[in-house]
Amino acid sequence: MSRLRIITRRSFIVGSAAIAGGVAFGTYLYKRDLKNPLLDGLAPGAAAITPYVKIDASGVTLITPRADVGQGAYSIQAHMIAEELDVDLDAVQITPGPPSPVYYNGVVGVEAMPIAATSETLLARTGRGASDVAGKLLGLQLTGGSSTVPDMYDRLRMAGAVARETLLAAAVAQTGLERSQLKTEAGAVVLPDGMRLAYQDLAAAAAEIDPVTEVVLRDPSDWRHLGKAQMRTDIVPKSTGTQTYGIDMAMEGMLHATTRTNPAQGGKIMGFDAGHAEKMRGVKAVLPITGGVAVVADNTWRAFQAAQAVECDWGPSPYTGDTAEQFRAVAASFTEDRQDSRFRDDGDMSAALSDGDVLEAEYRIPYLAHAPLEPMSVVVKLEKGRVDIWTGTQIPRFMQANVAALTGIDAENVHIHVLMSGGSFGRRLEDDYTLRAVEVAQQMPGTPIKMVWSREEDFTHDFPRPLAMARARGKVTDGQIAAYDLAIAAPSTAESQMARLNQPVFGPDIAIVAGAWDQPFAIPDYRVTGHRVPAMVPVSSWRSVGASGNGFLHESFMDEMCHAAGVDPLEERLRLCTHAPSRGVLEAVGEMADWGADLGPGRGRGLAFCLSFGVPVAEVVEVSQTDAGLKIDRVFVAAEVGHVLDPVNFEAQLSGAVIWGLGHAMNCELTYRDGVPQQDNYHLYEGLRLYQTPKIKVRGLENGGKLRGIGEPGVPPAAPALANAIFAATGQRIRELPLSKSVDFA
Repeated sequence: MSRLRIITRRSFIVGSAAIAGGVAFGTYLYKRDLKNPLLDGLAPGAAAITPYVKIDASGVTLITPRADVGQGAYSIQAHMIAEELDVDLDAVQITPGPPSPVYYNGVVGVEAMPIAATSETLLARTGRGASDVAGKLLGLQLTGGSSTVPDMYDRLRMAGAVARETLLAAAVAQTGLERSQLKTEAGAVVLPDGMRLAYQDLAAAAAEIDPVTEVVLRDPSDWRHLGKAQMRTDIVPKSTGTQTYGIDMAMEGMLHATTRTNPAQGGKIMGFDAGHAEKMRGVKAVLPITGGVAVVADNTWRAFQAAQAVECDWGPSPYTGDTAEQFRAVAASFTEDRQDSRFRDDGDMSAALSDGDVLEAEYRIPYLAHAPLEPMSVVVKLEKGRVDIWTGTQIPRFMQANVAALTGIDAENVHIHVLMSGGSFGRRLEDDYTLRAVEVAQQMPGTPIKMVWSREEDFTHDFPRPLAMARARGKVTDGQIAAYDLAIAAPSTAESQMARLNQPVFGPDIAIVAGAWDQPFAIPDYRVTGHRVPAMVPVSSWRSVGASGNGFLHESFMDEMCHAAGVDPLEERLRLCTHAPSRGVLEAVGEMADWGADLGPGRGRGLAFCLSFGVPVAEVVEVSQTDAGLKIDRVFVAAEVGHVLDPVNFEAQLSGAVIWGLGHAMNCELTYRDGVPQQDNYHLYEGLRLYQTPKIKVRGLENGGKLRGIGEPGVPPAAPALANAIFAATGQRIRELPLSKSVDFA
């Protein structure tokens, strides 16, 4: 069965249309009409269909609608189109395009469903299909959940192929030659005599004919870009310091603003005195906004200084305000009435643990901040019933809707211009900073307002990863793990985050147990229960979401069980594993690390595994004891994503995930006092330092199957692999993060 027929059954609609002086090509899944975003601003009579490829007098433009927050999303999307279109990426323009429901995400919703990635039942397949429908109905234009590659893979390649074949058809009509006599190369149709017809020169003619929809996508064996080491389209500007990020946005007449809001999340301002601040050099205005004040000045530094000079009277925090009290609320939620889910319940746990020796343990993980390196920033201009917003965001349509609700301006007159972001880790799935800037712009219509938050303002108003606790019980029999019972209690990320996006939430929150309930192990008595803690501090998605912490909870106790059984942690996981791709990564990482070899005194090796976002990942961490503390020597990572589209970025994403995961496991937490985070900058929230960074070896397995994304799955195994390595080296079992509470690191 050809690839073409597969795609046709999914009802791809393919089209081309004349635009001002050129042509646009696109594909979309039909069943209802979706507005073409390129219609805005087109010349009278012009039209376009869901474009991913636009060709006009200025050249070829590729639309890459998933946000780039440092993960290389623009680059991989452009390569997907270019693979079929035959263009050189250094000769084309790349843009994320405007907010539009046509750019909906049909994959990310699966992560909110209780569907194990290993399940291929009819119910599981139906559920995945429903996710696509829901994404379309909601116009869910969202970047997250490692979904860019699996969601855009077919659409973008198809758009490139249709554009290519339609341009060839235009060349046939223009030259009278047969299609078989023509080929495409580097943005041109090449004639038998070597003459080249540039795509721009064929665009007008291509717009006048019906698009060629009977196309065959190139076989992977014929790929010239995908599957090979690629130069990311942003590598040169990022390596030379010339990359333009959201914070670099500037325009004539722009003023600079910052905020100073109640450091207790959600707290009000009861009053303020701006007398001193208003007299400071460069200050233009001190304005009231939700929860505090904004200072507008002639540059950001002066705005920062003046904001600290405003005397504010803060109201109390509306939330549970101290960390000890917050953990007490979590501990009190292991009750039947707080049970949120039990998606895994194999065997008879009550009977299994009714007698004999039962191993019990309790684990804790803290709140964590997103802390992207590029501070939260946005430029807003509001005038004459129109709002323009320039910022790095993963949720352009949600932002558009929230700004429309705040201002009363129709959403179609709220224009979001998406810019490159310097990191996110989930932070740019929120739009709070933009809404505060819009409040300022409402009070200064016609003036472009550039809002930049200080690092302290971001830390104290971040929506962190929720804290959580796990209570685990287990039993070993005849040297094997026989019963494994894990209960996890945490506040609901979905309940908190979706409320801010004005989206409904139904049923259990899968994030509370993600990366724990769906692991591919066959233990005779195996149960994972989620308990929902009453809402406290507002929380949000953090890189790898629920699995980020649940990997530590599940795999730490798995290691304890292996130790209690007296079995090798790798061999026991392999014995229990029921999923061939997962077995593959376990075997691979064991081979990479020479698992079983003696490391010598004072050294230890820890293993952890987690299947998250459909990707099985296994990691081995090696540590050694030194006079200065524990040193992480080497890390080995194996992952299965079906097919690696960019080996260089694949290795970079997994290496980065390891560094991110280890640094947070070692050092990071947000603790609260009176509702205020006690860590408000990097000196109190240290990631992994360069001198601490171990050697990291990565292997990508490519055994076919579903194509997956790799931005997040490398995070969950890092913390438990390190904790298990510490146990192997020192005999100390650590059940609470960050690990620096219990050991020193060199």
